[in-house]
Amino acid sequence: MSTGEGAIDAGAQTPRLPARETWRALYRHFRPHRAVIALGTLLALVGTVTGLAQPLAAKALVERLGREEPITGVLLGLTVLVVAGTAVQAVGSYVLERTAESVVLAARRSLIGRLLRLRLAEVERTQPGDLMSRITSDTTLLRAVTTRSVVSAVTGGIGFLATLAMMLLMDAVLLGVTLGVIVLIGGAFALVMPRIAEATRRSQAAVGEISSRLERAFGAFRTVKASGAEARETAVVEAAAHEAWRHGVGAAKWQALAGSSVGLAVQVSFLAVLGIGGARVASGAIGVAELIAFLLYLFYLIEPVSALVEAVTQYQVGSAAIARIEEAERLAAEDPERGTGAVAVGGGGPASVVFEDVAFRYRDDLPYVHHGVSFEVPGPGMTAFVGPSGAGKTTVFGLVERFYEATGGRVLVDGRDVRDWPVAALREAIGYVEQDAPVLAGTLRENLVFAAPGATEEEIREVLVRTRLDALVERLPDGLETVVGHRGSKLSGGERQRVAVARALLRKPRLLLLDEATSQLDAVNELALRDVVAEVAREVTVLVVAHRLSTVTLADRIVVMDAGRVRAVGTHAELVAGDPLYAELAATQFLATRG
Repeated sequence: MSTGEGAIDAGAQTPRLPARETWRALYRHFRPHRAVIALGTLLALVGTVTGLAQPLAAKALVERLGREEPITGVLLGLTVLVVAGTAVQAVGSYVLERTAESVVLAARRSLIGRLLRLRLAEVERTQPGDLMSRITSDTTLLRAVTTRSVVSAVTGGIGFLATLAMMLLMDAVLLGVTLGVIVLIGGAFALVMPRIAEATRRSQAAVGEISSRLERAFGAFRTVKASGAEARETAVVEAAAHEAWRHGVGAAKWQALAGSSVGLAVQVSFLAVLGIGGARVASGAIGVAELIAFLLYLFYLIEPVSALVEAVTQYQVGSAAIARIEEAERLAAEDPERGTGAVAVGGGGPASVVFEDVAFRYRDDLPYVHHGVSFEVPGPGMTAFVGPSGAGKTTVFGLVERFYEATGGRVLVDGRDVRDWPVAALREAIGYVEQDAPVLAGTLRENLVFAAPGATEEEIREVLVRTRLDALVERLPDGLETVVGHRGSKLSGGERQRVAVARALLRKPRLLLLDEATSQLDAVNELALRDVVAEVAREVTVLVVAHRLSTVTLADRIVVMDAGRVRAVGTHAELVAGDPLYAELAATQFLATRG
């Protein structure tokens, strides 16, 4: 069992990854698209080259005007450069944006596949809403850093160096003035970058908190309304939203400051170059055409410098998202094929279950739930688990299903340690009805075949009759295609339980686990379902957990649990006579005199 060391706390601050790990994770995301990204970068560079030629064309135009020569050819060439450069850059931009969307899609698919295979212990220690925000908002930020940041750094860097080289050809003195201003303002800009990353990390964590708060409220929507807690829950979610707004504004403030530094650098450089350049023209060191071309290059410098600023800014924003995505991907997940070998699950007959001195606790900092639990269940037949709340009955099912790993001892299915079974093969042999009998949003048919998507119409009709759902289907407006609502809200509690039982039976399991499967049924339907379970138990191994002893009096054996231990095993009659705890439970429910 995972101790949950990597579990996410939505309220905790995600640690920032070292630069090397961030770049390694970043490269892993865009590596499958590196050829297309290279193409987009090449197109962007072509646009940069056409832009660099424009000041030279302008210089030639001024010189021709000074010599009173025709300028039609130069104007035509300048127009072609502008149109061609714009077209090439537009194509390159589309290629990169499309690739960015592909990067986001791949990241989401990978993260979804990972999170849906998380160990149950990890999910129980994590806010589901925060996990959802990692798939949605964090992967969206990944778009910017995987293409804009990387490509902007390449194109901006090359464009910046190329522009400086052209400016050097024009006049080295004016270039020195320009670089002095840029370095001065760039130093201040560098101090802003860590603040952008920090504000973005806090903002994304706050967005995750919003999702977590909303998920909590909608998950217990009736309870919220019945408790008159709408205003309180609204205030909680609004507080999280305000926190996200506060950090988002902080990030926007620093990004705006970083962006304005580019314009400030160019404007100050322009004033300095204009003053010193004018003096150099007056002294005859350079001509007017050279000064105009230099000023054009100065303004053209805005684009590559802006690209570099954007690259650094987007990297700071994206690195926060990458850290959160990496944190989610490092949570302990199940490997459905992990095991020592293949296990036949079809046609193997009823399964057997053995617990050998099993000890278990959910985390190292929590007390033990099981203290040396031992029992044997041969198949087929029905075995019932009874005892006070908190005795560890439901945990038995969790260990059989390998939702958790035993802390000590062994859990055997068919004489084989469940840790040696491939998880997928183990669960394929088991039908499981949870305590709260969850029903998923969708149609009734989708819920019935959820565990057995290949079920035939005949099999569906048969299980509907066995679980007394056929009358319900006839009453529903769209029959099996009726939408049952969020968590089955359009069905009663008893109907949801029968749907869960039908879903498990359609799986045709070798081992059937029923956890309080009749707690919400009326007496008539409970008796009917008890007969169905008794019939199934002739061919399948059935384990039943129940507080209502009326559902277990026909069991072949009853395991009495108390405080995480097995205190007695026997039939109803044997336990009434021989175990005081069971006799007390039975007497409380007027079962002691019922054979």
